[in-house]
Amino acid sequence: MSRTFMTSSAPDMSSYAFDWALVDVETSGLWPRHHRVLSVAVITVNRQGEQTGEFSTLVNPGCDPGPVHIHGLTPDRLRGAPRFEEVADHIGTLLKDRVMVAHNAQFDYDFLAHEFARARSWIPVSRRLCTLALNRQLGTSSVDLALGSLAGHYGIPQHKAHDALDDARVLSGVLRESLREAAHLDIPLPLLDCPPRQETQFTPQPPKTPCAYRNPGRLVSGGRLKQGMKVAITGETAVARAELVARAVAAGLNVMTSVSRHTSLLVTNDRTLGTAKAKRAAAEGVPVLDERSFLKLLGDVRPGVPHRAGGTPESTALARSTSSEQSIQTSSVATSSSEAIVRKDTGTNTDAEKNPKPLLGHRVLVLGGPHPQAAKARSRIVELGGAAAVNLSGNVTDLIVLQGGYIDPRRMRRIQSLDLPTHEAEILDSASPDFGNAVHGDRLGTLVLPRGGVIDLPSRSGYVSWTVAASWGQQTECEIDIVAFSVDEDEQVTCDADFVFYGAPEGPNSAVRLSTDAPTEQAITVDLASVTPATDKVVICAALDGDLTFGDVGAIEISTSPGPAARPVAQATLDAATTERTLLLAEIYRRGPTWRLRAVGQGYDYGLDALARGYGVDVAE
Repeated sequence: MSRTFMTSSAPDMSSYAFDWALVDVETSGLWPRHHRVLSVAVITVNRQGEQTGEFSTLVNPGCDPGPVHIHGLTPDRLRGAPRFEEVADHIGTLLKDRVMVAHNAQFDYDFLAHEFARARSWIPVSRRLCTLALNRQLGTSSVDLALGSLAGHYGIPQHKAHDALDDARVLSGVLRESLREAAHLDIPLPLLDCPPRQETQFTPQPPKTPCAYRNPGRLVSGGRLKQGMKVAITGETAVARAELVARAVAAGLNVMTSVSRHTSLLVTNDRTLGTAKAKRAAAEGVPVLDERSFLKLLGDVRPGVPHRAGGTPESTALARSTSSEQSIQTSSVATSSSEAIVRKDTGTNTDAEKNPKPLLGHRVLVLGGPHPQAAKARSRIVELGGAAAVNLSGNVTDLIVLQGGYIDPRRMRRIQSLDLPTHEAEILDSASPDFGNAVHGDRLGTLVLPRGGVIDLPSRSGYVSWTVAASWGQQTECEIDIVAFSVDEDEQVTCDADFVFYGAPEGPNSAVRLSTDAPTEQAITVDLASVTPATDKVVICAALDGDLTFGDVGAIEISTSPGPAARPVAQATLDAATTERTLLLAEIYRRGPTWRLRAVGQGYDYGLDALARGYGVDVAE
């Protein structure tokens, strides 16, 4: 007997009716390229909201099952289970022509895509929906956005966490209630076209071992090589290029695929060669050696200075914050796990008559007006102790309508249904303490950072994985890409794999990865325990394709949390001026033994390719 997915008591759900395939997987680890699916469950639901099917199976991965203490899937339980290729056709039939739904959908989608690729097939999914992204967009007030927390918030029974079938059943209830909330707010669903633009074909690529030594600078005339020197090679070589690179790496040199001002030397047998590397070396004054001379020097390489995970005096100096930074010590950011995820109401009085600071602690959405005027208003909201929102959601407390701004009828209906306090721009002239260069909190205790604001990332309670999520208003004329660069003390990547973007969603050791991908949201997760000692800073940026600028797009909101589903510890709203096409959002960097986060908000007129080259990535012309 089928179960009803939606009921007649729900609001008008006609625009939210799809054929759904709700999916949950349990895996041997976190990285799809390296780990395997251990169990999978799929529940199908039709457009009328009726459950039409339910399937689950264990999967024999042919490898160590990983964290048994989490999923309980021991080698004995998995022995005799089918291999994925034996169930791939049936799973594909359940997914085909349906919208795939999962909680943190990129995780489940990528694992299934890699398993289908190993089985010499492909995942038959054209669109997916992430309930994590949807509930973040809704502004759901649960303690955090983990599946179990949302189950408690929506009153969905959960019997066995990390059991694929039970999690899929919980997901069904969470989706049902989330769709009702979305209909109430009239929010477009964050449906994402699949496959994502990254390559999903399973092609294991062993990452380059990062150089263990700091860059000592350029080779001096008549001098010796030193471990850590950055070496580029161009043109034909007598020794096979792979062997030449291997010998250089074995000697402790850092072989790069591009030339920058930090390159120690260029190896080429033809000084007149017109390659991009040779031209850049000439422009930067990089020393040039022929292959024979280079091989001779390889026989006597001086010891280098190793990178140190805790930072060095030099790297600490480079990471020194400016006088405008407002550093918050770890103890004031979070003193316990629960406090880091959710804070009690600050007690802000919402009655404007009793509260002479009406925006203090509030989350305010600016409507209408040209971009420069709206950007100025958002900046002023932060100065007055509020948080500036970029989308209408359930946690917006106030609206400011700018004069002359057009508000489309659909958005106006949503505003009226929420019955939110609406203010004119004059409220921004209210007398209030100037929070312009200070870090303050909203009513849920999330720290609100101004542009340039800095916090220390807590290291206690196992906080080693941090997610920086970026969100923006719905776009129809462009796509926004969130990318990350892991750079050394010279602000250069040590290898091209240190550039994480939609085409390469994981960096070396999976320390930096694209963890959420939705139409109005993407996120980068940084595992501080896995970053290499050479990584001094992780730079997180946004880039536009085409000819539009961030003046057309509007503000980008970033939030920082200890994991994709955790409540944010800090947030900032960043506006570029008018013509920028790339925007530096945030930096996670070392300051001695501490990791810090800085909200940057610096824009540039050039595109992603130029930005990547600036960080030393070899980008084809």
